[in-house]
Amino acid sequence: MKPSRLLLIWLATLLAIGIVLGALRALDIAVPSSLLAINWGLLSALLALAIIDAIRLKNLPSPHVQRQMPGSLALGRWGEVRLEVEHDFAQPLNVHIFDHVPHGLDFEYLPLSVELQPGQQSQIGYRLRPLKRGHFTFEHCEISLPSPMGLWSGKRLLNVVDNTRVYPDFARLYGGQLLAVDNWLSQLGVRQRQRRGLGLEFHQLREFREGDSLRQIDWKATARQRTPIAREYQDERDQQIIFMLDCGRRMRSQDDELSHFDHALNACLLLSYAALRQGDAVGLCTFASNQPRYLAPIKGSGQLKLLLNTVYDLDSSQRPADYQTAANQLLARQKRRALVVLVTNLRDEDDEDLLTAVKRLSKQHQILVVSLHEEALDHLRHTPVQTLPETLVYCGTVDYLNARAELHERLSAHGVSVLDARPGELGAGLVTRYLSWKKAGVL
Repeated sequence: MKPSRLLLIWLATLLAIGIVLGALRALDIAVPSSLLAINWGLLSALLALAIIDAIRLKNLPSPHVQRQMPGSLALGRWGEVRLEVEHDFAQPLNVHIFDHVPHGLDFEYLPLSVELQPGQQSQIGYRLRPLKRGHFTFEHCEISLPSPMGLWSGKRLLNVVDNTRVYPDFARLYGGQLLAVDNWLSQLGVRQRQRRGLGLEFHQLREFREGDSLRQIDWKATARQRTPIAREYQDERDQQIIFMLDCGRRMRSQDDELSHFDHALNACLLLSYAALRQGDAVGLCTFASNQPRYLAPIKGSGQLKLLLNTVYDLDSSQRPADYQTAANQLLARQKRRALVVLVTNLRDEDDEDLLTAVKRLSKQHQILVVSLHEEALDHLRHTPVQTLPETLVYCGTVDYLNARAELHERLSAHGVSVLDARPGELGAGLVTRYLSWKKAGVL
């Protein structure tokens, strides 16, 4: 509870009058004693009214507040929150409202002012913009309530609990690319390229033809039709894709609003969108994470939603990347051959550890190693050098990039596909590689 501006003005006025009257008496200037009595009487009355008003404010019931907010928000995108406020008073009431927004969410238009009418519900709103992914809980809403006579203002902390989730906003970041992917898929016709064969997927029943194998005969259908009926199969084109996502300290680098980890997450979601549209199964496993996650590969459009719910609160850690342990865990879980997309940030010291892990994985799966590199390194490499410190920085950068390029070449020499990309170009690069392999029949 704090005094209002009205109370402070009255107190300042009466005290100023008292000081002036006291100064006049000290200067032996005749001042009617009645003026002093009136001033002290007004001051006493003001204090009495202030005490009564404070007691009445304390006994006032708090207004009712309900928060209406979306169950999910997209990272970096503005969303609206609505507050519904009403009170049980007989008179209109002007209140100030401040919603306690959790850390990690930016906001606009707070605090809010609204005049509450008796028996009516007032709606006000403000905007939120998530700065990071995860689960957020709103617990309190603060209301500044004026006293009946306007001499005090009291703060009420109301328990208004709501929850929301912040998901990666890959659709906005790659919105144009999603349309391009759909157009590309229709132009390539990768789903329409079906060849007759003896694959694992049943295609149709037809009459037995010369050259068909006896194993193709469907004896039940033959008995019903009283003529030889053969099963026709098609090559199994649908594949399984597993993302091995590095959640270690190397993925915490940041060139723009998003970290490398967020860029990698968005790129994985974009490729998942394209792969699920092709009928492929998509799964995910993480390593070097404080929150290990595993999602078995499944087909269907619902898998993308499940994938979002699995990774929306996933964050990078301070742990180093242990590629061999990650490979062992994946081999124990994934028995069927799949395309394993290892998303990380390679360093020259990863040479033996990474190569050993990738060799083990490549015996059972097809491997694509995706390496992100910092845009700042490319900028330093192309910056003109004029001083000795700039020369040292340039030489160190070039030496570092050459060592990384040698690691990529060594992986390629062992038959491992490598995709080296800037964070902002990763999504397009992944989808391009996937679609080219799909069209060429590599997958």
